[in-house]
Amino acid sequence: MSRAILEKLSKEAAEKVASRRTSDDKRFKYLRRNESKDKASEMRPAFVRDVEKILNSAYYNRLSDKTQVLSFYHNDDITRRALHVQLVSRIARTLGAALGLNADLIEAIAIGHDIGHTPFGHAGEKILDELLRDSIGLRFNHNVQSVRILDKIFRYNLTLETLDGILCHNGEMPSDNYTPIPLKDFADFDERVAACMKDSGNIKKLIPATKEGCVVRICDMIAYLGKDRQDYIRAGLGEEKDFCKNDYAENNAALINNFCVNIVNNSLDGECIRMDEKHFEILKNLKKENYNTIYLADKVVKHYDDTIRPMMTRLFEKLVDDLKKGDESSFVFRHHIKFVDGRTKYIDGAIDEYLRESPELIVADYLASCSDDYFLALYEELFGIKIKGYFN
Repeated sequence: MSRAILEKLSKEAAEKVASRRTSDDKRFKYLRRNESKDKASEMRPAFVRDVEKILNSAYYNRLSDKTQVLSFYHNDDITRRALHVQLVSRIARTLGAALGLNADLIEAIAIGHDIGHTPFGHAGEKILDELLRDSIGLRFNHNVQSVRILDKIFRYNLTLETLDGILCHNGEMPSDNYTPIPLKDFADFDERVAACMKDSGNIKKLIPATKEGCVVRICDMIAYLGKDRQDYIRAGLGEEKDFCKNDYAENNAALINNFCVNIVNNSLDGECIRMDEKHFEILKNLKKENYNTIYLADKVVKHYDDTIRPMMTRLFEKLVDDLKKGDESSFVFRHHIKFVDGRTKYIDGAIDEYLRESPELIVADYLASCSDDYFLALYEELFGIKIKGYFN
């Protein structure tokens, strides 16, 4: 735990922190498939194995070139999604340590929570959702897609607790109080996933089954609120004066520290993860200001409406047509289906089951898996159109 947080904790709270630290290995870890080669050990408990499985996923690698908020900026100081998940993990592990929670479960949820994100951030997600909805009536949401990648497409055999935390992480819906709602089993979990694919409104009903999942959910917001402001300024889109002065959140470090201290002091005695009313109001105001100033600003949105929407629509329609025709020279076969086959060939019938999915859903999987640069290169390769770059 950071020295700043320790210094701000009251003496009574600090004593509670010390008394509640535990390895927390008493909880039963559910696996969908109890394979002999995939058993936890004292050195590598179930959640440690979850972390390693996610880190070694090729899709985790792709987060390094997926937009967090600002696309079309060649600037090494602007956050990519790979850094975001690491920041969420770091902040959440700090909170978890203070609250005596399982750090490995927190890390597994945090590093896996955005693995299903599309290129070009939430704008890409929104466009792909519209395409899937209009074509086959299903919805696309990155939290559900993260579970689909890790549990259905590649079948990494993650624990139920990790998958639940990933599904329920949505950082767009703030609350001052997160009380875990236990899951019965995988059948219960699968029903929730299916319900979210049919109706995005069901995502708003999701609450994590563990306190670790609740911690990651709130830390997802804490991690991006100040960092997105830094990126906005570093990209030259605005200045600090564009945001209301807030002594509480004077900079990103102060914002993180102040929220963490408040959450720890308000969560030690109960079965929920919470902050007080004052801090919750500050959180909501910061989030609202970010939307008005950054996420929905004309100069940010224009790129997506004028460039990405027509490109993603054209790619989606072309690749769905290729798949329906069985054109194995198409990149959806060569770069996606072949890739999935190569990494699931040891699971009997996996690729055959995957190919029974609707063409639209398989193409959505492919496009969602693209990094920003790969997406642009794929479009240029297929349609022979040079995308306007940074210097022309």
